[in-house]
Amino acid sequence: MPKKNENKEPVDWLKYENEAFSEGSLIVCGVDEAGRGPLAGPVFAAAVVLHKDQIIEGANDSKKLSEKKREALFDVIVSQAADYCIASVNEKTIDEINILQATYLAMAKAVEGLKKRPDICLIDGNRRPPQIEIPCRTIVKGDALSMSIACASILAKVSRDRFMTELDRQYPQYHFAKHKGYGTQLHIDLLRQYGASPVHRRSFLKKIEGIPEYKG
Repeated sequence: MPKKNENKEPVDWLKYENEAFSEGSLIVCGVDEAGRGPLAGPVFAAAVVLHKDQIIEGANDSKKLSEKKREALFDVIVSQAADYCIASVNEKTIDEINILQATYLAMAKAVEGLKKRPDICLIDGNRRPPQIEIPCRTIVKGDALSMSIACASILAKVSRDRFMTELDRQYPQYHFAKHKGYGTQLHIDLLRQYGASPVHRRSFLKKIEGIPEYKG
């Protein structure tokens, strides 16, 4: 039986993959990102190639899954996928080229890191990363419609959350493990108390008043 989305409508999780196969593609890759909005840390992206007709039970848009479920699915995906790659672009590059271009770059790095070049990439969203030179198809809300994009969403999200937990150990005063760098009131209050750390995105802090020099 097909899975169902939150509106109880049937979802054909392999619709876009099968369309690509029917058009002659042999390697179909799903691509998604995590971390465009936070005030600190890198943006992550993942590319996932599944075997033909492969369904990862429970996979969905990572935002719709609990942390525990995402962590469990991460291990399943990396062990069962035909191929995958996870990439990131750090906060300094984000400040230099802007978050949209940094997201494109992370996606391109993830695709380039695959063992075999895909014939087509299914991209979550409505914009194609210009750095990806192979054919692409953009799919709005693709992480809730395409199995390979959903799996990429999970890999990117879990990888970034783990990275931010590591940063929490380096900069415990910011509580990165709790908010993962997003602009919660707690995070903003801590920024005003301690200043912007080396891993904060300076370009994201311009509209926040009262941030002192870093007190590292």
